[in-house]
Amino acid sequence: MPKKIGDLKLYSVDDLHDMLGISKMTIRAYLREGKLNGRKMGVKWFVTEDSLRRYFEGADGDGSGDARESGKQFRYVVQGINDLVSETEECDTVESTIECIKSQAIISLFQIAVVDRDTDEVIELVKARDFLERHTN
Repeated sequence: MPKKIGDLKLYSVDDLHDMLGISKMTIRAYLREGKLNGRKMGVKWFVTEDSLRRYFEGADGDGSGDARESGKQFRYVVQGINDLVSETEECDTVESTIECIKSQAIISLFQIAVVDRDTDEVIELVKARDFLERHTN
């Protein structure tokens, strides 16, 4: 059952699994890959009703859209994922972000926050290794 906080309706992975009949593993993969926008709070992912609507409507109305392909402008914040690494570096392009990641000794200690330039909203958090796989061949 979705959680309601004020006007905000939040769906967990379990909720989406029950409602859509899609495996939990697939839903989590979509969240990690940025195909579906959500936020992780603690150990649980939550997706808003608006994020679900955007996913199903897609950029071209066919349900296959991706926020990264919608013409929005982003900035990328490379940040350590634990107390051992406190570095944070902001990059303007995918290319400069890739260079920043590659300059790190242990890539697995970093994640990238993809931030909408207009709203300063964090669109997604991506593990550094996944970011490299997504943007390099």
